[in-house]
Amino acid sequence: MRLLISFAALFLSVLLLQLSSGGVGPLDALSGLTLDFSKQQIGLLGSAHFLGFFIGCWWAPRLMGSVGHSRAFAAFTAAGAIGLMSHMLVVDPYAWALMRIASGMCVAGCYTVIEAWLQAKVTNQTRGRAMGVYRIVDMTGSLAAQMVISVLEPASYVSYNILAIICCAALLPITLSTVKQPETPGSPRLRPRLAWDRSPLAAAAVIVAALSSASFRMVGPVYGQQVGLNTEQIAYFLSAFVLGGALAQYPMGWLADKYDRRWVLIWLSIAAIASSAVTISSAGLGTIGIMLAAGLFGLTTFPIYSVAAAHAHDFATDDERVELSAALMFYFALGAIAAPYLASLLIESYGPGALFMMIAAGHVLLVVFGLTRMRARPSPLDRTRYTYAPRTSFLIGRLTGKSRKRDKDS
Repeated sequence: MRLLISFAALFLSVLLLQLSSGGVGPLDALSGLTLDFSKQQIGLLGSAHFLGFFIGCWWAPRLMGSVGHSRAFAAFTAAGAIGLMSHMLVVDPYAWALMRIASGMCVAGCYTVIEAWLQAKVTNQTRGRAMGVYRIVDMTGSLAAQMVISVLEPASYVSYNILAIICCAALLPITLSTVKQPETPGSPRLRPRLAWDRSPLAAAAVIVAALSSASFRMVGPVYGQQVGLNTEQIAYFLSAFVLGGALAQYPMGWLADKYDRRWVLIWLSIAAIASSAVTISSAGLGTIGIMLAAGLFGLTTFPIYSVAAAHAHDFATDDERVELSAALMFYFALGAIAAPYLASLLIESYGPGALFMMIAAGHVLLVVFGLTRMRARPSPLDRTRYTYAPRTSFLIGRLTGKSRKRDKDS
């Protein structure tokens, strides 16, 4: 309880930030459809968000070093709020893309500040519990954000204003907290080659994970609208994906600790291919069938990033973990920038099912690459413990690195 109270301000800011940032993606997609944006332009908005996310991940540690945690958090929150409130002042897809870059920077910057603050305050005794609560809060906020759009009218100033108010409210817990501001941590070097050197399969897997999640969350509302779902049903459709991913974490973690992680990745990809086919087929099975298919899709695709990260850390030394986590985030950001725009192009040319055909094709390539890598070298006997890896900032490795204890009996 003392732990929860001491981090209450940070966790409340996370919850509010997720509600705001998680809601803008689907709201933008639905608003774009209402305003007759092309599907290609809607996909561009999702890609712009992840471009801003990457910029924020890189810039945030440096800004914290210049102005401190609280001021950096305020600056990023202000950028996100300005981007939200500007939507209905300038109704143009390319102007909205610039605003989404601001929202992506807000998400990455604020999470960087929060995770740096958590890292400075946790101890080895409280790290596991703090990360457990952090994961629950983050997942709860993400799930609630998908439901928020069911009560927000697309292309409405009021809707964007509500999200901007929630974004600004995330400022209050941290700026009013009496907890002493910690020292600014050093920014990890960004070494993308490190992830490829340690595990080419893990680097490829996080790109495919981005292909799955970024395209679904940013372009999923377009798919939902084209298969006949209304706004409320689209909210449930997106929520089912997040809920399926949350439920998968424990069983996939158990499997990843018990069996060769390369086989876990391969079978997850095979399951993702099957769930993509089921999702395409479910379009004619009614609303409940579509929801169940979305949950199955989240169950099979969401854990891939964490399993891939665990596999990469099996080949890393303790002093490489922070930079390795940042390198994996870099590959995820690359995939997430490309995926929504590519998915929207395919949907515009070939129909809604093309979204899941693209995702299935990515997983087919991952299966082939995984089987190839299994012939290149054996699985390490001295493995690290599976740890849920949020895709939030380049500093997340500082929080999860010490949780990755080696288990020589695995």
